[in-house]
Amino acid sequence: MLSPTNSRRGQLLQNYIRVRVVDMTGIDIGLYDYDRHFSIYFFAVSPDEQIYLRYGGRDSRSADSYLDLDSLALALETGLEQHQRWERGELPKTERPAPRFPRDIETLRNEEMSGGQMTGGRCIECHMISDYEAVAKEAAGTLDKPRDMFRSPDIRNIGIHLEVPKGLVVEEVSGAAAAGGLLAGDTITQLEGVSVLTFGDFLHVYDQLDRSAGELSLAVDRRISPSALPVRGELEIELPRLWWEHDLKHRRWSIDPVTYFESEPLTAERKSALGLETQGFACEVTKVRSWAQVLDTHTLEEGDIVVSVDGVETDPLATSCALYIQLRVRAGDSVTLGVIRNGERIDTPLNTQRQHFRKSLRSKIG
Repeated sequence: MLSPTNSRRGQLLQNYIRVRVVDMTGIDIGLYDYDRHFSIYFFAVSPDEQIYLRYGGRDSRSADSYLDLDSLALALETGLEQHQRWERGELPKTERPAPRFPRDIETLRNEEMSGGQMTGGRCIECHMISDYEAVAKEAAGTLDKPRDMFRSPDIRNIGIHLEVPKGLVVEEVSGAAAAGGLLAGDTITQLEGVSVLTFGDFLHVYDQLDRSAGELSLAVDRRISPSALPVRGELEIELPRLWWEHDLKHRRWSIDPVTYFESEPLTAERKSALGLETQGFACEVTKVRSWAQVLDTHTLEEGDIVVSVDGVETDPLATSCALYIQLRVRAGDSVTLGVIRNGERIDTPLNTQRQHFRKSLRSKIG
């Protein structure tokens, strides 16, 4: 409906064999790897399953922050150009990852499958695969929450704002990206030495960065004037602390402890005034959700200041009590909060919740 055959997109699509995946059961997730909390994702591939490019991705603002029909048409054109290179033998062959399927995820297989198929004839949903992978890592003690929970970091955190209809053309820069020399009008062509053709490509490579990384290398094409040929430039962007942190509400991870309160970190000045460590993660409760009382999660009140979790007040990563709980507390576990209420310091329990979304995760991991 959005791409009639006489439209630009419709004409481009006539050059593709289109496959819509409605069940992930038999899909090689080793090859077709992506952040499966995205609402929509396309791969453009060769007949021998070389991935030309990826189209998709989002941030916490919206499911389609980086998607529109013009950018899709641009990706389709670029995919055809890559296919022509493949036909001419000009496209470097990439090594195919080891095959891997949803049934290889033990927690998913045990909870949802029988004889290699989903019970009840249901389909394996993409987000289920991602969540069960995380739960399996949690059970094995290998879960790295900054890497595994904070997937696909928001590129606005480092000051990159893209002109979405034009793909990887930079519309505006600020913060770390501006300090690193990126300019509006630049076209990003490589990230960490890897060629990127679309935002989906960019985000896939960006997500692979070690969360302790301090720098990011970019290659860009820059036009000195509208009529000039682009000049290739290499940039190094210094990554700010917690460049990977972003809002996780749209993900509904089982591994993300639910607390049913919202908070804001205290300023260094306010911490000092209260006699608290300025490097601590103290924060003020700004909202208490009704489910907290229903589920007996906590008895916090708006205006309470959370200063510690099980006696801990500072953390190498966490700059807020909310982030500390996300990173250091296992979903479903109970902890003791140190709280300042009406000038008095008290201890109060927090019983975090483990949420399950569209699946029957009957946890056996203890």
